[in-house]
Amino acid sequence: MYWVYNICLVAYWILQIPILIYRLVFEEGFYDRLKQSAGIMPTPTLQQIAYHNAIWVHAASVGEVVAASPIVRELKKKYPNEMVVVSVVTATGHRMAQRIIPEADGHIFFPFDLPVITERIVDIVNPKAIILIETELWPNFLRLAWKKKIPVMMMNGRISSRSMRRYSLIKRFTTRMLLQIRKFCMQSKIDRDRIIGMGADPKRVTITGNTKYDQTYAEVSEEERQALRKEFRFDGKGPIIVAGSTHSGEEEMVVKTFGKVLKKYPNARLLLAVREITRAPSVKFMIKHLGYTVLRRSKMGTEEDDGKSPQIVILDTIGELGRLYSLADIVFVGGSFVKVGGHNILEPAAHGKPVLVGPYMFNFQEIFELLSSRGVCRMTTNEAEFEKTVLHLLDHPEEMKKMGEAALEVVHENQGATERNIDAFEKLIADYGVHLGGSDES
Repeated sequence: MYWVYNICLVAYWILQIPILIYRLVFEEGFYDRLKQSAGIMPTPTLQQIAYHNAIWVHAASVGEVVAASPIVRELKKKYPNEMVVVSVVTATGHRMAQRIIPEADGHIFFPFDLPVITERIVDIVNPKAIILIETELWPNFLRLAWKKKIPVMMMNGRISSRSMRRYSLIKRFTTRMLLQIRKFCMQSKIDRDRIIGMGADPKRVTITGNTKYDQTYAEVSEEERQALRKEFRFDGKGPIIVAGSTHSGEEEMVVKTFGKVLKKYPNARLLLAVREITRAPSVKFMIKHLGYTVLRRSKMGTEEDDGKSPQIVILDTIGELGRLYSLADIVFVGGSFVKVGGHNILEPAAHGKPVLVGPYMFNFQEIFELLSSRGVCRMTTNEAEFEKTVLHLLDHPEEMKKMGEAALEVVHENQGATERNIDAFEKLIADYGVHLGGSDES
């Protein structure tokens, strides 16, 4: 079966050549990404991670990176002398990993799953253990780890119904792959049953919960909140709407809805956090064209700042959004009205805020389902529905309060998965006789 898989994989990449050429020409940073995935690492990265017998944590993209963050943090806390390398598949995942997993000793792109390339990178990293976040099954990678007797563990395991159907088409091959994974820590009973149905040994499968709830979110005291309101000139009596990580097309929808809010709440304010900071000037132009006062966060205190309280502030800085969610009465999380798949809805939920999203939440599907089932998060399918929902909530503050309280309850109820995953990892490592260096070592 492996030779069939490899032939198909080579054929796939041959067919991808025109697309790869296009992306090399027009996509910034794609050349470096492609080189890494092809097994050619830049010298600084190579010097950083090579031959250190690291713990290798693989998280495909944004959602998996969020889940990996508390795991890596706990590993480095318990074993500060161990090197931890995080690999990703996508460019957005790589940027996210660098931002929210600074504890990692290296951030790399996962190699193309071809035998020669995979073996080269595995030999360079020389891992003492491999942790797969959620469901990342790469046949040659797993086969090589098995041959080299490297223990492989799945953490925060999740199997969607779609993935279940796809893997069932190659049941024998899937079962063979799963036998090469020594431990499965799944998010829920459904995920446990599905992975067993795919061929995993039931004795190796346990339920540990979802580590995304253990992600560290900024805690903001009431004093800090008041200081932030003053700093951003949100010290009036009107409601505050925060739109986080918005993409092209979403800003205009949010601003138009905000215009309707202003008619009823003249002192309302909007904080618009654009996903790509480079788009801030064009978003500002659009807002001014629509007739609203606007100021970019990066321009506060400059000649562009008249010292007044703008109706809209564009957040075009890095690292502030998490704390600023605390100011909101309502939060809209972007990437959900475009086919990006949504961004992290747990971050505003951890501040006890009602959350609104668009129809595309596949990056955070399981979290959305839980939060929506508890009344924390509401999906709106179009601009009219979004506008109606925002106005309804602002008119019913008691409803917003209940949503916020439910948000805090959900987050607190689901914490602790990281500790359970690490406990399982330690038992697996002990069974393999692998030594982990703790804080007591020099």
